[in-house]
Amino acid sequence: MFSRWEKLGLGLLCSLVLTFSAIAESRVALLGETPVRGGELRVDRGYLRWNESERAEKTLQLSEALRQRVEFSVVPDADRRALPTVVTFESETTAFSFVLSEVDSRHPIFLPEDGLVVTQASDQRSYAEIVQAIRARKGLTKLEKIAAAPEATFESAVKNGREMKVQTWLGLSRDIRLFRIDRHLESFQPKFAGYDVTLREIPRQPATFAFQFGRGWGARDTLRRSLDDGILPVLNGEMEDEDVHYAATLFTSLESKPLTNETLRGTDFLVADAFGHGHMFTPAQAETEKSKREAELAVEEEVVLCIRVVATNRGSSPKYAVFKTVTPSLATPVSPRLPDWTFDPDKGMGGFASGRVFAVSRFNGEPMRAEEVSLLLQPGEQAVFECFVPHRPIPRDRAFRLSTQSFDERLREVREFWGKRLASAATWKLPESRIRDMVRAGILHLDLITYGREPEGVLLPAIGLYTAIGSESAPIIQFFDSIGWHGVAERAIDFFLEKQREDGFMQNFNGYMLETGAVLWTMGEHYRYTKNDSWLARVHPKVTKAWTFIRDWRARNLQPDLQGNGYGMLDGKTADPDDPFRSFMLNGYAYLGLARTAEMLKDHAPEEAAQCREVAELLKGDIRATLEAMMKRSPVIPLGNGAWGRSAPPWTSYRGPVMLHADGGRWFTHGTMTARDSLLGPLYLVYQEVVSPHERMGRELLEMHSELMLRDNVAFSQPYYSRHPWVHLRRGEVKAFLQAWYGAMSTLADPETHTFEEHYFPATAHKTHEEAWFLMETRWMLYLEQDQTLKLMSGIPRSYLRPGAEVGVSGARTYFGALDFTATVSSDGNEVRVRIACPDSRRPEKVWIRVPHPQESKARSVQGGSYLPDDEAVLVDAFSGKAEIVVRF
Repeated sequence: MFSRWEKLGLGLLCSLVLTFSAIAESRVALLGETPVRGGELRVDRGYLRWNESERAEKTLQLSEALRQRVEFSVVPDADRRALPTVVTFESETTAFSFVLSEVDSRHPIFLPEDGLVVTQASDQRSYAEIVQAIRARKGLTKLEKIAAAPEATFESAVKNGREMKVQTWLGLSRDIRLFRIDRHLESFQPKFAGYDVTLREIPRQPATFAFQFGRGWGARDTLRRSLDDGILPVLNGEMEDEDVHYAATLFTSLESKPLTNETLRGTDFLVADAFGHGHMFTPAQAETEKSKREAELAVEEEVVLCIRVVATNRGSSPKYAVFKTVTPSLATPVSPRLPDWTFDPDKGMGGFASGRVFAVSRFNGEPMRAEEVSLLLQPGEQAVFECFVPHRPIPRDRAFRLSTQSFDERLREVREFWGKRLASAATWKLPESRIRDMVRAGILHLDLITYGREPEGVLLPAIGLYTAIGSESAPIIQFFDSIGWHGVAERAIDFFLEKQREDGFMQNFNGYMLETGAVLWTMGEHYRYTKNDSWLARVHPKVTKAWTFIRDWRARNLQPDLQGNGYGMLDGKTADPDDPFRSFMLNGYAYLGLARTAEMLKDHAPEEAAQCREVAELLKGDIRATLEAMMKRSPVIPLGNGAWGRSAPPWTSYRGPVMLHADGGRWFTHGTMTARDSLLGPLYLVYQEVVSPHERMGRELLEMHSELMLRDNVAFSQPYYSRHPWVHLRRGEVKAFLQAWYGAMSTLADPETHTFEEHYFPATAHKTHEEAWFLMETRWMLYLEQDQTLKLMSGIPRSYLRPGAEVGVSGARTYFGALDFTATVSSDGNEVRVRIACPDSRRPEKVWIRVPHPQESKARSVQGGSYLPDDEAVLVDAFSGKAEIVVRF
């Protein structure tokens, strides 16, 4: 046994040993495929030396002598709480960094492109032996695994993914008066765009109502929802309550007038903006909105939610059908007590003490006689419950007129109204009925919450419960252009121009500072689609203000001390997190906006265009220089195939992805550790045309993104903030694109109503930013411009060309004008015939058509173009505006 003093001595000794171990130097070996010559070693949070007898330094210079193996020692900082020790090696040909604690002979740091290995000095193997051992493991990166696996399908994505069930939004389009229907079809809330409706009768909680059909919650959930015809904003529900079948139909219409394009009034864009979460006003804008609000909300008639439920006894004996009509409900279990209301059995009206009526109900064509009813149905008999709910309660005389309306006539009007809007858009022929429905429903989802007065004037392209954002509204506007809705796109762009500040800055949401560049980019895309010079002349003064604002913003950051660390790059908040740094995403949008501006003004104002182009190229050069410097300083990361790759941070002045904490910090946000690196990270620079998808930096950014920040090739939390699917298409990685495309869409959209959520955790339903990126990805899958070449079907699944299938677009719009194409597969699958028409004079110089055989067979013969077997594609050179190709297998 030890005495107390002996125990104390042993404890101190153990403590000293542990402290020494924590700061004990590590011996590291750097090996080259070819002899290492020259270069410099640097360390942060530690010291370097060649051997124990030498003085520790912050840097070591490698001699010019050729050496196959270089050994050195690293002594970490003594503070055990210190951040990781990072070592950088830089020579004339390469530069990279690594975290000292990650050097391990079991998995050495292997950089095949540079022909270098870093391992523990105790590992006496040669470079060739280490590489041989790594390759013997036959590891694969995530992208290599996808390339080796069968092509993804919707079914395979659903099998492994989560199922999203969300509320459904019903409205008229242009009008902020909406109804949000819960996913159980038993309660709903009227809304003004993103905000609650507060009634004077219920001042302390959001207006909320409930109704019921069937006996209620039980052990089985038999409710199934769908959209009318799979696409229209008419919500259907079917429920089996044993032998009694209930079929519900819900939609919105007007109180008295028929719903047509001519009777649709809409809501002033500035008032709509005020009802979008995150909106930002200048004092003048706030005053203007205040002056308009009362008149905009005091409209002559209400939007009305129409509900019908038909109960049918499908059994062989009498059964009871039960209903409860619409009544006020608690918004939450802890909401204040509701006020009293009354039900008039003679009129079927539910009303408040104020005299205003909140619902009128019918049962089997007559006024409903009580709030709750039950009826015995003989086999085959039906009972019909109908209810009309105004967005806000109305006087009894108007409620009486409302009670006389024909549900069937209103339903016919609504179907015709939405059908006409859909008919004015381009159509896409897709063999997958679910995807075809999602595209058509998506068009109407976007339109439903694009607010503004009709028939002309500014439109607000809202995104769920939020107001418009220059970045998040971009895919919405660009998709409008893709389907030929140029007028709607132009009016949506006007929202940002109308709210532009006097100095040219555009900021509409929650302090975001990337909107100016993003809006200029969208304007450039609109001009590419339309070549509308009269529009350009109208907006030119606003464009000039915007791009010169970015120029001056950049000038403030031309500080010598920022060389290699954000010189010339804009600083500011990019998204929700308060990260006011020089982020790559912010600067990439600034560059893209400047580049598109210079392109727009090239003929309209050549001198100004040249000045803008010069600023754009200088900014691009500075972004690239900083990115390269950051990638040198950022620790390499392990890849699944045994190699390691360079990484990058989302902004300057940090080493590597913030999720890996090389420089510490607290970065968890929006339900994930990866948000800042993945959803706002440096891979954006590839999409933003700063980095090529084919160059080394582009590949390294994609590999980092894939290995660290994706699962099933889908980003965490808010997957449509990641642009890697576009990068895959540009790189010809079809399997990876399809894995991402199916993976995100199948898990973020409600499979019954095609409504998209914002995040994988509850946030906002009807998130049209997410839905618009799905639509744009589908558009790229079908047609994608690349310089003067139009690429068709570059991302379609092989199954889309199965026997008898047809793929194509009609009335679509591209950078080259209108596009119609159809690929028809013969009944035996041995022939694919593609007809292409681009009637505009600005047609593409070439058309590239991918024709992937379902069984990966190569073509036996091709007519109408040159066959490219490695791409499974046909190239039509010197395209005349029309072409027909025939591929036989």
